[in-house]
Amino acid sequence: MRFHFNNSPLILMPVLMALAACEPSAISEGNNFQRKYSTARKALEAGNYDTAINSYALLIPQSGPLEPRLRLEYAHALLRAGRYDEAAQVADTLASTRKGSDRAAALAVSGAANHESALAEINAGTAGPKTVAKLRAADAALKEMMALDGDLDPLGAMASRRRDIKVELKQLGARG
Repeated sequence: MRFHFNNSPLILMPVLMALAACEPSAISEGNNFQRKYSTARKALEAGNYDTAINSYALLIPQSGPLEPRLRLEYAHALLRAGRYDEAAQVADTLASTRKGSDRAAALAVSGAANHESALAEINAGTAGPKTVAKLRAADAALKEMMALDGDLDPLGAMASRRRDIKVELKQLGARG
């Protein structure tokens, strides 16, 4: 099961870029920043996750008011690259500073990343108390995400993940 972001927020990118240009500490590279962002985003969409991760890591320090969005995309690239624990850490940090739909989006990445990390441990035969903790963290993140913005789960993928998590917790002898 893979998690995909809705690309509709990208429609607002030109507006955000214009607003950012008005702030003195904001993005100073203008079109160069846009070009670099486009490269990072295209790499993410094409499945070139290492390129995307490196590009986002270079862009974030110079992203000004766009930093939360780029951190979210960075976390998503880490998730897609199979770097689950890193993705969860970046997404959790972002979620701790956001509210509403922005927090919900970060929680979706965190929940998916923790779940995928736990699944990797289960499949490797190394499941233990940390795996149970990851499953519980994933479930809590996805539960809060759906409470904050259920529209982020239009096809029920996150609700399905939560059902899977409950089964996996039971298989590990833990209560859900």
